[in-house]
Amino acid sequence: MPWDFWLIFFVLGVFLPLRGRRRLEKLLALREIGTRERLSLYASTIAFQWLAAGVVAWRSLARGLTLDQLGLVVHGRSRILVAASVGAMTLGALQWLNLRRMGRSSGKAREFMRALAERILPQSRIELLPYLALAFTAGLCEEFLYRGFAMAALTTAGLPAWCVVLLSSVFFGLAHLYQGRGGLVSTLVIGTVFGTARIAYDGLVPAMLWHFAVDAVAGVAGPKYLLKGLPSEATAADKEAHN
Repeated sequence: MPWDFWLIFFVLGVFLPLRGRRRLEKLLALREIGTRERLSLYASTIAFQWLAAGVVAWRSLARGLTLDQLGLVVHGRSRILVAASVGAMTLGALQWLNLRRMGRSSGKAREFMRALAERILPQSRIELLPYLALAFTAGLCEEFLYRGFAMAALTTAGLPAWCVVLLSSVFFGLAHLYQGRGGLVSTLVIGTVFGTARIAYDGLVPAMLWHFAVDAVAGVAGPKYLLKGLPSEATAADKEAHN
């Protein structure tokens, strides 16, 4: 495997998890976070993900990986469209139900998710559209990084398909370690689903749409169920946006 691929895997497996953890610690240390801070968070994350995807695409193509190997070629448009649509609706519904379940739970995990939602999820109409742009970016860029590049590089290194899916899912899970053990486990599972879909449909399109659907539903249903009892903050944000 080329040295620059090893460097990319180091960034995916070490740098990004540490970066995510440090950013979360800074957010949790703030007594309050408002619209300005959340919009800044969305903008910086969008810029970083597109930059990372661009650099990885550059090195992948320079090293001879094809668009087909990277999962960027659509094979069978009708089949892909059906799979992407049905999967997005199914995973979106499951995400909605899971967030509702979490909103009714109690304990440390519930409080952690509430604190996370307060700082990351949109709490006003002016925040929702930039958040959806972030969800769209994550759907494209993260799928390219973890199911496009990572799976292509590991496959060309001679690893079997099950190992490729598992390792790419581990890297994906580590990137979401800032969400705690629950976030790590859930992203490992969903990463395995996305990785399997990447192989089954010989491309990234279904997983990209599924990823977007999961994140978009989190932005809509998360505040609704995780932030019950905190209507004043959303109201204040709306008033600030109109001033």
